Amino acid sequence: MPQSSPTFVEEALEAARGAWALVLGRQDAASYFDFSQRGLIGSFIALLLAIAVSVFGPQLLGVGSPTGAAAGMTLLSGLLFALQIGAAYIVLRMMGRLDGFMPYLVADNWVNFYVSLIGAISIVLLGGSDIMLLVVGVLSIIIEINIARRIVTLAPIQIAIFIVAQVVAQFVGLMVLGGIILQTMGPV
Repeated sequence: MPQSSPTFVEEALEAARGAWALVLGRQDAASYFDFSQRGLIGSFIALLLAIAVSVFGPQLLGVGSPTGAAAGMTLLSGLLFALQIGAAYIVLRMMGRLDGFMPYLVADNWVNFYVSLIGAISIVLLGGSDIMLLVVGVLSIIIEINIARRIVTLAPIQIAIFIVAQVVAQFVGLMVLGGIILQTMGPV
């Protein structure tokens, strides 16, 4: 009897379990994600939802933002994501570990969805406090390290190189692209 494919909601619930397993650093974290081509597509849908939630979610719940800010943040989010996965691809290729690229993308896309959801809810409930921003930042670093450990199965020095390359790519992108986008938006 043929197995039916899980629905997007079922895949999202499994990915939530996987994201939690990554927070905890559990060895079975990879078992919750679908690393097939279908799973990759589902994770990109989740990523698009993550961008929408992080950019438009607070506005939909009554937190105002300047005119044009949402479009600029959407563009910046997409460009920073492209730089991050570009850096990840280059580093994994240099390490001879391109086999880990697709699993990395799937897990990272789903984790971004859940972090964006938590971030949007915290902005609405807590007003985007600095403490919450710090908590989400530390949690993101832990998760990225555990994706490198448990999903991509890199060695410790490889993990350090993998994470640093992504952080540097995003930092440079944020400084350059963020500045350009803010300049084109004009005074806020």
